[in-house]
Amino acid sequence: MDFTDVSLTALRVLRAVAEQGTFTAAAASLGYTQSAVSRQIAAIERAAGAELLERRRDGARLTAAGRIVMRRATVVLDEIDQAARELSGLPEPGGTVRLGWVPSAGTTLVPPALAALRRSAPNVHVISREGGTPALTRALRAGSIDLALLSSAPPFRAPDTESPPLVLQTLTERALCLAVPAQHPLARGDFIDVDDLRGQRWIAGSPNSSGLVLGVWPGLDERPEIAHTARDLLAKLHLVAAGCGLTTVSAAMAAVAPPGVRVLPVRGGPQETRRLLLARLPEPPAEPVRRLAAALRTAALDTGAVPGP
Repeated sequence: MDFTDVSLTALRVLRAVAEQGTFTAAAASLGYTQSAVSRQIAAIERAAGAELLERRRDGARLTAAGRIVMRRATVVLDEIDQAARELSGLPEPGGTVRLGWVPSAGTTLVPPALAALRRSAPNVHVISREGGTPALTRALRAGSIDLALLSSAPPFRAPDTESPPLVLQTLTERALCLAVPAQHPLARGDFIDVDDLRGQRWIAGSPNSSGLVLGVWPGLDERPEIAHTARDLLAKLHLVAAGCGLTTVSAAMAAVAPPGVRVLPVRGGPQETRRLLLARLPEPPAEPVRRLAAALRTAALDTGAVPGP
């Protein structure tokens, strides 16, 4: 089977599994049986000549080949939906979407997503604001925002225990890294050994709801020396460039780090990863909310980050 013969149904099923995280949830969202979903995925994988989904005990996630297909499929499906609206005489959907985002998303993901949305859906107006994960979770529950980009650290629990549970999708999963002054001894190699972090000076934020001091490497076996406290990520990075200390960042921040900063992985100790979650209330989202969510998913795929389950 030639991949150019892949059906729109198969593309929609692949998108549903990627968004929902499991074959069962995808089947429920589409109104299909699970066996029908499995058949569509098998067909599109045969056409691609590669596995598009990694089957895991905790769900399914896109492979590298799957991310390529999904990036293009999103464009195709959006265009088909647009054609259907035009043929039916419906105007381009518009409206206002209220978005909340954690600082790391505002630096790397939100700007390209909003730029793409302005091109594809100029009638959708987005109002956004920055906040921490607990505050944005409360804002979602209160109905003051429609979508939220939240951060999550191991063991990756839900952001709250309220009912009904929020609908969550992992957009990116990245290793936690360290931002180090370029002239610092730790910046000489391609990684930093966790044992070399003892006795360092840190640029930190405020403790989160779990008591974790953001900006300090988790699990240090000493009381950290916090030289500076700042909430703004770019302010932290400029303090690093000035030689004022070290701070933790997502690997994605390497692309926006100022001169004089190296962003390096840490070797040794438990693996530290961070997930970026797209969250909303379980009610069916309005069309403008769906359009913004699609733009955020595409922007996440375009960064080359590893989507989580």
